[in-house]
Amino acid sequence: MKMSPQPELNFFQGETFEPARDGARLNRQLDAVRKLMSDGKWRTLEQISEATGAPQASVSARLRDSRTVRGGSFIVERRYVSRGLHEYRFAGHQN
Repeated sequence: MKMSPQPELNFFQGETFEPARDGARLNRQLDAVRKLMSDGKWRTLEQISEATGAPQASVSARLRDSRTVRGGSFIVERRYVSRGLHEYRFAGHQN
């Protein structure tokens, strides 16, 4: 799966976002999640977290970011496993 370029520095936003403090860390997380998930394999948030070193909440946020145009326009599929557990995978890019 072709990866799009690294997001621009102002990709991340919000009231609590401080570019100097958070920018590099969030970009590293996004890059790690995108690289891991580009193989199209199904993984839980816990598995992605263990593989990337990012907390599960951050992994969830980076999956959401990956769906955006600036995050790569990935199609992120989700499937139910059991008892509230879901798995995720990248299934190509949006047109």
